Amino acid sequence: MERACAIVGGGLAGFVAYTTLRHGGLAPGEIAVFGTDPDPVAAWRPRAEAIRQRRMRSESDGHCYPRSFPGLAPREALRQGTAAPLLETVCNRYRPTVDEFLRHVEELRERCGWDESFQRHRAGRVRAGPRGFEVDDRGSFGHVLVATGHPGLAIPPELAGDPRAVHAYEPHGYADRVAVVGAGMAAATEWLNALAAGAEVVSVRRREPVRRPLNVPRPLFSKAGLAGFHDAARAERAELLARFGEPSYPPGREWDEPLESARREGRFRISATLNGEAQIICATGFRRGFEHDAVLRGLVAEHGLDTEGRWIVLKADGTVPALSDGTRALALSGVHSQWAYPAADTLVGMKYVARRFLRKVRTCRTR
Repeated sequence: MERACAIVGGGLAGFVAYTTLRHGGLAPGEIAVFGTDPDPVAAWRPRAEAIRQRRMRSESDGHCYPRSFPGLAPREALRQGTAAPLLETVCNRYRPTVDEFLRHVEELRERCGWDESFQRHRAGRVRAGPRGFEVDDRGSFGHVLVATGHPGLAIPPELAGDPRAVHAYEPHGYADRVAVVGAGMAAATEWLNALAAGAEVVSVRRREPVRRPLNVPRPLFSKAGLAGFHDAARAERAELLARFGEPSYPPGREWDEPLESARREGRFRISATLNGEAQIICATGFRRGFEHDAVLRGLVAEHGLDTEGRWIVLKADGTVPALSDGTRALALSGVHSQWAYPAADTLVGMKYVARRFLRKVRTCRTR
C-alpha cells in the first residue's frame, strides 16, 4: 500500500523535515524515516566533539522547530531567567551553545514521534514508479525527501595514508607542533584548540579565508537575495555556489586576539606548504557533489536528471523537476539542495525545503 511520504536520511535534515510534516498534520504512521541511527545527531555530535565545538555558528533560528519563532534565544532566556540571549539576538550576536542545541533536539525528538516512524535501514536506491517512488524494497511512497547528508570526509589525496594525518572531525589530541590544513570554520576552531593545548600551530592554506558570521552572505537568507540567486543564469549560479563554498569563519576578537598573541610569541604562522610537522589535522570538510552519494548518483543515472557541475538542478522549492508534478514530489534537503537554497546545509536551509515539501504533500494527500 502506498504511504504518504518517506524521508531518506535520519540526520538533522531528515529530522527537520519530519518535525515540519508532523506540525503540518501528518501522523507518524504516514511517514517512514530510513536511516542508520535513530539519534538525529548521531553523525553531527561526534564531529562537534572532535573539534571541541562549544557554540553553534547559527543564530537564534538555528533550531529544529517547524516554526522560526520562538527560537533558541527565547528558550534559553526563559530557562536561565535572563534577558541576555534576547538582547544578543537583536544585534545578531547570539550563538547558542552546543549543549543548548543538543538538549533542544533530544526534547523535540521525545515529543514529535520520530522513533515511531524511524526504520533502521541504509537506503541504496530511490526510483520513480508509476505513481510514486520506491525506496529499495521498503514500499511505495507518494512523496520522498532525500536527506542523505554529507557524502564522507574530504582528505587531500597527497595525505591519504599519511600516519601523521587525521581529519578534524575524527577524535584526536594535539602534538607539540601541529599543521592545520584548511582555513574555514573547522580550521579556525582547531587553531585555537591546538594553541590552548600548548602546541605550535602552522596554518597551511592556499587562500585567505573570508570573514563572515554565517556560511553564506547574510542577504541570501532574505527573500530578495534569494530571488536574485534564483534569477541568475545556470553558469552564474554554479559559480556563486562554488564561491560560497570557499573557506570562511566569523569575524571577532574571540578569534583574532588569541591568534595575534600566539603570532607574537612565535607559536602561530601561516604557510603554503607542509614542512615536517609531527601532526597534520585536515580541516578540509567533506566531499562535495552528488557523484559521491550513492542514492543521488543512482537517481541521476537511472532517470537522466539534469545537472550542472556537482549539483543536481532543482526547482526553487528543492524538488527535482523531472520527477515532481501535481501528483508526486521528490525533494532534496541538506547540502545537496544548494541549487535551491545556497545555505542548504544550515538548519534554516533545511526548514526552507521542509516547508515547501510539506506544501507538496498537503496538496496531494488524496490519491
